[in-house]
Amino acid sequence: MKILVTGCQGQLGRELHEVLEEQRPGITTYIDIDDLDLTDRDAVERFMRAGEYSHVVNCAAYTAVDRAEEEKLQCAAVNTDAVTNIARLADELGLHILHISTDYVFDGRNYRPYTESDKVNPLSQYGTSKRKGETALLGLAPESIIIRTGWLYSPYGRNFVKTILRQAAGQSHLRVVSDQVGTPTSARDLAEAVATVLFAPQWVPGIFNFSDEGVASWYDLAVAILRIKGIKDCTVTPVGTVDYPTPAARPCYSVLDKSRFKVTYGVTIPHWEESLARCLARIDSTANS
Repeated sequence: MKILVTGCQGQLGRELHEVLEEQRPGITTYIDIDDLDLTDRDAVERFMRAGEYSHVVNCAAYTAVDRAEEEKLQCAAVNTDAVTNIARLADELGLHILHISTDYVFDGRNYRPYTESDKVNPLSQYGTSKRKGETALLGLAPESIIIRTGWLYSPYGRNFVKTILRQAAGQSHLRVVSDQVGTPTSARDLAEAVATVLFAPQWVPGIFNFSDEGVASWYDLAVAILRIKGIKDCTVTPVGTVDYPTPAARPCYSVLDKSRFKVTYGVTIPHWEESLARCLARIDSTANS
């Protein structure tokens, strides 16, 4: 087995680096934009042919959801075209591709956990580009695996958890949206899920949902962060999406049904509050080291 991980400097990529090197050290190559421009078809072909990889985990993504409404071409290049560039080589080179997608392929109008077979209807350029990436991948490389996830956070990069910690350190009052509901998901838990798929006895193609267990709004998550950290000099007020307009529309409900993943791989997924506490402890450890 020889694995290639793209987008290695992102939240998931960095967590995946740690997890894979703990479990199977030395068999994975980690790359980011400075190493290879995935939107360059010829460069991708040369790189993949030379690497002789057996598995590709595509964590690379354009994730600036609001900016994507203006930077449509840049967003599509990374989230759709780059996926196509990898997928077109899958059959010839015998690649097993595991691609990370998003809950934003849904419109959030179900009000029950989304299954993998539910109708997609993205509301934003970001969600549309990710859906087109899924379609291109399954069309060109139908033996691929897609994992849909959402609400990722980690000790690395920019994310909601770190933003709340930073704001709570300098403000006495925060206003946070309470009518968008999903599941906060530790990027470490997702990385471990990816490793489970890679090292499973059987490769099972198709789409899988993965997030941590439980349901929360952004407001619930902010309150939990302050509670776990013992921050009492900052309060949080719930507000509606209408009070916090953004360029890109978000699904108001994007909870994912993980039944297929749990049954296929025989795993137990932690509740988001448990994982949040572990992540906050890691953030503290990193800050104090």
